[in-house]
Amino acid sequence: MTILGIEQITYGVTDLETCRRFFADWGLKEVAHDETRARFETLNGCTVLAVDANDLSLPVAFEAGPTLREVTWGVATREELDALRERLKGQPGYTSTDTAVGCYDPAGMAIRIEVTRKREIDVQGSPSNVWGQTLRVDQPSPIYERAEPVEVGHVVFFTNCLAEQEKFYHELLGFETSDRYPNRGAFMRCAPHGGHHDLFLLALPDGKKGLNHVAFTVRDIHEVFGGGLHISRCGWTTQLGPGRHPVSSAYFWYFKNPAGGLIEYYADEDILTPEWQPRDFEPGPTVFAEWAIDGGLDGNTRRQKNVQAPEGKFMTERKQ
Repeated sequence: MTILGIEQITYGVTDLETCRRFFADWGLKEVAHDETRARFETLNGCTVLAVDANDLSLPVAFEAGPTLREVTWGVATREELDALRERLKGQPGYTSTDTAVGCYDPAGMAIRIEVTRKREIDVQGSPSNVWGQTLRVDQPSPIYERAEPVEVGHVVFFTNCLAEQEKFYHELLGFETSDRYPNRGAFMRCAPHGGHHDLFLLALPDGKKGLNHVAFTVRDIHEVFGGGLHISRCGWTTQLGPGRHPVSSAYFWYFKNPAGGLIEYYADEDILTPEWQPRDFEPGPTVFAEWAIDGGLDGNTRRQKNVQAPEGKFMTERKQ
C-alpha cells in the first residue's frame, strides 16, 4: 500500500470572495462555486476547496480562524483503499464510505483517503545547463508571466505531539521520514521513492498546533519567479522569498494566504529512494534558507521591494 500524494485540501475560510480572488491569482482554475464554497483545480486535477468556516459539513478545526480543515491523500486502487479501512478503524473520528475512509490524526487534523482522480499531464520544466551536462541547446529558458501550479506538493503543520504524529503517518499510512530536526521536526514522504517531503511536522516551544503552509509544485525555478512576481503585482503580501532550502534543495517563495497560514510556490526538490538515510539538522535561519529575500520582489520593477527601479534602457544609463 502506497500513498501517491495529496489529492485535495479543504480550507475553512472567513472571506470566501477574497479567497476566490486569491486562488485565481495564484493560478488555480475555478471549476465550481456557490454562496458557501468554491472548488479549484491544479493542472493535474488536484483539488483545492474553500468552504465557509461556519459550514457544518466541515471537519472540526484544530485552530481558530481560517485554516486547513482536511487533507485528502490518494491511493492507486480500490484494494489499497479497502486495506486502509482496516488500518484506520478505531482512530478518532473514523468514517468510512464507499469511496473514502477518514479519521483525525493525533494533532486533530482531519485526513481522508480515496482512490486518486488526478490525471496524467504532459508538463515539462526547463532543463538547466550545468557544468559537464548540457541539456538545453538553441533554446532559451522560459519567462513566465504567472504560475499554473501542477499540484499540491506538501503540507506543513505545527504539532504538539510530534512523536505520536510521526508514528501515526509511518505505521498506518506508510510514510517514510526523510530528515529530522531531532525532537523538533520531521520531514516525511509518502513512499520510499519520491520527493523529499509531502508532510512536515514542526513542534514549537510554546506547544501551538495549527497550519504553517501549503506548498504548490510548479515546473521549475523560472515559474517560481514568474508566479511570485505576478502575485506581487496583484498586491498580495510576501512572507519570505524567493529563496532556497538547504534541506530539500527546493527553491521557494512564500505568501500570506487569506484562506489560512502561508502558501508556497516551489520547484526542484530532491528525489529520494529507499537507499536514503535520514539526516539530523539543528534548526536555524541558515538551515531553513541558504538564501532568501525578506519582503519579496516588486512585480513591476522586478527588484527587491522599496528599492528604486532602474530608469534607463541599460544599467549604464544613469541620471547625472
